[in-house]
Amino acid sequence: MKFDNVLENVNGFGRFQIRTMLLLVISRTTLPFHFLLNNFIGAVPSHHCNINSLDDGGVFSNLSLADRITVSIPLQQDGNPSSCEMFSQPQYHLLLNSSDSTEPMHTVSCSNGWMYDHATIRSTLAGEWDLVCDNKRLNRAVVTIFFIGVMVGAAVFGYLSDRFGRKKALLVSYVTTAFFGFASAFSHNFLMFVSMRFFTGVGLSGISMITYVLCIEWTSISHRSTVGILLSLDWTFFTTVLSLVTYFLRDWRHLIAALTSPLLLAIISWWWLPESARWLANNGNVVDAHFYLNKCAKVNGREEFMTDLTPEILSKVVVTEKNRKYSYVDLVRTPGMRRLALLTGILWLGVACTYYGISLNLVGFGANIYLTQFIFGAIEFPAKAFIFFTCDKIGRRLNQVGMLASTGLCVFISMFIPAGKTTILTTVGALGKMFAEGAFTTAYLYTTELYPTVMRQNGMGHCSFMARIGVSVSPLVLLLEEFSVYLPSIIFCLTAVTAALSAQFLPETTNTRLPETIEDVEERKY
Repeated sequence: MKFDNVLENVNGFGRFQIRTMLLLVISRTTLPFHFLLNNFIGAVPSHHCNINSLDDGGVFSNLSLADRITVSIPLQQDGNPSSCEMFSQPQYHLLLNSSDSTEPMHTVSCSNGWMYDHATIRSTLAGEWDLVCDNKRLNRAVVTIFFIGVMVGAAVFGYLSDRFGRKKALLVSYVTTAFFGFASAFSHNFLMFVSMRFFTGVGLSGISMITYVLCIEWTSISHRSTVGILLSLDWTFFTTVLSLVTYFLRDWRHLIAALTSPLLLAIISWWWLPESARWLANNGNVVDAHFYLNKCAKVNGREEFMTDLTPEILSKVVVTEKNRKYSYVDLVRTPGMRRLALLTGILWLGVACTYYGISLNLVGFGANIYLTQFIFGAIEFPAKAFIFFTCDKIGRRLNQVGMLASTGLCVFISMFIPAGKTTILTTVGALGKMFAEGAFTTAYLYTTELYPTVMRQNGMGHCSFMARIGVSVSPLVLLLEEFSVYLPSIIFCLTAVTAALSAQFLPETTNTRLPETIEDVEERKY
């Protein structure tokens, strides 16, 4: 008898598992909120130089605001006022639509700050700390620093979860995210803000990984794909909700505080979460594993099975290595694990880089950012539905490869769509987002099934670490459009194709039991 047989007998998808999922969803609401937050708090409102320094107390002060801008701000090639330059002196002759002037129209950089249009977004980081013009790269850096925090958190919580248990590590991630999330909303300067966002990312990484693994480890073989996809629906639903929340809360401080608040309820609900019985048993703690299995059987109405399953019998069900401690070194200690770590690392880097390359570029599609966010969230539902109905029929591997290849194709097509075709650009971008989300959903389920129980969180930590490298790089890739508008799309397209190729070399896991030990991985045929 294997542990999966035990789960099947206590009902591997009953009221106990559903209750656990609902408790975990409370904290998981914060994942899309914070991961996509910078689309809104980092949005750059229309702006131009602060022209008050040109007020000479005479003619200038009597002009309307529109006329002041006309005589103070040079026009760009597209006919809009420059965002980063102003005339050194008012050019009153421009009010007469005349280019004749005895005075040369010298321009200078904004030296007295900027004036922002707050009609759409009342308060953003760009307006708070002037992250525009020469400082605009700092705005992109906020995203990169945040996801570096997520990357560090993947390594930290991957180790903590396999070393001390899923539940304890999850509480640490809850408290870390809540504390630094609220602290970032009260930051007094830019350096403090990015520091708080870094540590918020660290905590969120633990929530992202541990909640998913905890659910899968409590689920029987026949229901793993169902649970994996159902649990991922919270991301899709709250990605859509994010557009509504940000539409009504347009002050970035209030927004961060509101989006962090569900964690207060999550900390309270943590007390009712179970520890992973699979992890406990594989670490030699069969008494506690039996305790949680007994609770599961009682809630699911399968108590009669547990009367015959004593802790002594349970200890024979799994191979326990109570004195063996695993670490990231075990990812490269044996040939099978090395191959698995390499292929899944490339896969996750590619999936994350392309997904966030599309998700963090809402402005690039030309439509209203709130509407675009709503469309990009809603379009993920068909992707989840497709994965739900095909994951067990055509397998994890084919789904993974197909979704990534389709994402790359959409990015490739978008390169040939003129910038003025907003509707077509948004449609193709939404389709790319749909396929990218399908790839991400499959990757979570697929990878969880590939790694053994004794190394599952370390494996997921490694994959999440690689994914966050991809996410951290994606905002910087978008900056390459300064050199060529096609360069970011080419990089994202090639990344998606490379990830698809790596997935092709992974073994199929559909309807197979979860590997428990490293030896199980080494015996698996590729």
